[in-house]
Amino acid sequence: MYKLALSALISLMFAATAVTATPAQAADGAASKKHQVKKGKARQPVRVAAAEAGERVVKRLIKVNGRRKVVYQRIIAAAPPVPTMGDLAGLNMTRDPLDLKSNVALVLDQANSEVLFEKNSNVALPIASITKMMTGLVVVEARQDMDEMLTVTDEDVDREKFSSSRLKVGTQLTRANMLHVALMSSENRAASALGRNYPGGKPAFVEAMNAKARELGMVDTHYVDSSGLSKMNVASARDLAKLAMAAYQQPILRQYSTDAKAMIETNGRPMQFGTTNHLVASPDWAIGLQKTGFINEAGRCLMMQAVIEGRSVIMVFLDSKGKQSRTADAGRMRKWLEALKPAGLSSPSYSTGM
Repeated sequence: MYKLALSALISLMFAATAVTATPAQAADGAASKKHQVKKGKARQPVRVAAAEAGERVVKRLIKVNGRRKVVYQRIIAAAPPVPTMGDLAGLNMTRDPLDLKSNVALVLDQANSEVLFEKNSNVALPIASITKMMTGLVVVEARQDMDEMLTVTDEDVDREKFSSSRLKVGTQLTRANMLHVALMSSENRAASALGRNYPGGKPAFVEAMNAKARELGMVDTHYVDSSGLSKMNVASARDLAKLAMAAYQQPILRQYSTDAKAMIETNGRPMQFGTTNHLVASPDWAIGLQKTGFINEAGRCLMMQAVIEGRSVIMVFLDSKGKQSRTADAGRMRKWLEALKPAGLSSPSYSTGM
């Protein structure tokens, strides 16, 4: 009898030890224990899924109906930015007094080609859709029928960058409208269709692009397609300034590239397209020619002609970081130019490079 009583006492002691909590544990869990007794339900263990690579789980305390509740939030770390070709070449180490976000910059006086500002302007880099300005120049100078109907085919679908397009396979536009949306809206399929419908097809068109570059003295330039989707389309800022001045001589390129929006007839139905450069619609800017560009390897790019304080200038910005950074750099450059002495007087220039 005595042994049975002793055994029962020991069992009770172990049970009391198992449920005894430290003062800190008791304080932390008091509210939840009280809640459990009221509900008459056993406490359920909180299960937190293991965080995957690049993730972390954060514990947060929130209030629900006046009561505190612990929740666990999964935080996914942002992927590191993909380095551009300019970054890989170390151009991001170059500093300038305007704190530009572009690794490359060049500003020329259009009247006399005087360099007003430059930064890494002789380095050949991917130029993305700025390529389309050369596409436009070749099309215009070839004097092809601008009213001829061209059809978007499966050959025009981007299988390199898988970019989207509003021009579905089978869409028909005149050559003029193909050129319009290629320059204004940077439509890749339109640029591809323009090259494909050149005498001799795409290979002959690309050769014509490179021949025109040589004619203009664009010694750092090479093209492999008419859209700019390939990182192998490269040029220096100095070369692109030469292209801008040549393209500016063509009224249709000036008009199409600076339209803020336009209604284009596709397959007999109107479709509205808009510009990729919001500056052309700004009353603060007088822009006579422009083209934007972007692929990961090139960063954000911008080439344009503008009139600032009565002076016509060519601006080129390559390898800019951030969606609005290229136009913000244009704004910084405009303020800097406005502070210079009027045209005709000696004015300082700034140069930096590798």
